[in-house]
Amino acid sequence: MSVLSKPALFALLLLGSQASAQQSAWGQCGGIGWTGSTTCVSGYYCSTLNPYYSQCIPGSGGVTTTTARTTTMTRTTTPATRTTTTSRTPTPTQGGSKKVRYAGVNIAGFDFGMATSGTQDQAQIVDVSSIGVTQMRHFVNDDKFNVFRLPAGWQFLLGNNLGGQLNSNNMARYDTLVQGCLSLGAMCIIDIHNYARWNGGIVGQGGPSDDQLVDIWRQLASKYASQSRIIFGVMNEPHDVNIGTWANTVQKVVTAIRNAGATSQIILLPGDNWTSAATFVSNGSGAALVKVKNPDGTTNNLVFDVHKYFDSDNSGTHVECVTNNIDAAFSPLASWLRSVGRQAFLSEFGGGNVDSCVNYIGQALDYINSNNDVYLGWTAWAAGGWGSSWNYELDLVPNGSTDKYIMARCYVPKWNF
Repeated sequence: MSVLSKPALFALLLLGSQASAQQSAWGQCGGIGWTGSTTCVSGYYCSTLNPYYSQCIPGSGGVTTTTARTTTMTRTTTPATRTTTTSRTPTPTQGGSKKVRYAGVNIAGFDFGMATSGTQDQAQIVDVSSIGVTQMRHFVNDDKFNVFRLPAGWQFLLGNNLGGQLNSNNMARYDTLVQGCLSLGAMCIIDIHNYARWNGGIVGQGGPSDDQLVDIWRQLASKYASQSRIIFGVMNEPHDVNIGTWANTVQKVVTAIRNAGATSQIILLPGDNWTSAATFVSNGSGAALVKVKNPDGTTNNLVFDVHKYFDSDNSGTHVECVTNNIDAAFSPLASWLRSVGRQAFLSEFGGGNVDSCVNYIGQALDYINSNNDVYLGWTAWAAGGWGSSWNYELDLVPNGSTDKYIMARCYVPKWNF
């Protein structure tokens, strides 16, 4: 798959009394939430690829414009009612829509070899720059998913040079995956998969400095600042951190991302204890992270990042599922989110390709869909670089256009209805 250029405003044309900018070749020209140009430069026309993305492609096509859509969101909170108008990340109102706004899959591979100590054996990395795009194309075209989480090791992105520049070779491979995701019109989550650590040391707490984490996010945000469909996932599954100190670290990252020009994209804020949905409030993560603000003092597009597995010990290492996690995790978190007028994204969860997981996870996704005022979306774990020799319990890699058991019987029907 070729790497597409970033969308850019190319020229201004006067149409009657109204001026509108023409989109450049291969740029975005429409889709749900799009507020930019809906006409293309000469020789290109605006082709609808899916409801979320239209693109300027060569030819006449018989179509030259698409209709940009904006959404007015009314969010019900406790104890007050808050009304917000947005054209960037519209969110369904509870009761006004049947499901969350975003659903999709993790595409793992560039994170392989990462231990929970934040140490990565890069010999285990699987290059998913090609197969990942092929899988995402199936998930978009056949399953209609619209978001992908793209985990990568901190060490991989920097060529194992803490505090250095993005490694040109490794970043080119990762960017091929990102651009493939963007070309499909999906939302694309950039995820540093290091457990708030580098080689055993906790960020800002005896290990790497805050500035070293801030620096890689400054570089990534600068690179993708013009891409409205990029989501920045600050860190995968922090654990055993001082949550107050960690929240200060997250604040510095948010400030750096915004100051690098990525002023409107969603940023996912992770808590302690593997950012578990069950303990996000009780361990103080919510109280600490709710204080994180954009440089302008708002909390626009700052979304809490939560995870939850369904096996006996919440590890995601067993085939069978034993709970739907509603009473223990998703319901209490939903109540708290309403009380503070905020949202969460379930960026990692999963179960084996068995009936118990189809049942329990299906119940959880029904609950999350019905509480879409506070749950923005979900990405299941995981497709990507798993080969037949892995025999991985939570493998979601499709066989051509044929999905795995839980994908076909749970994830797809809980999204497409």
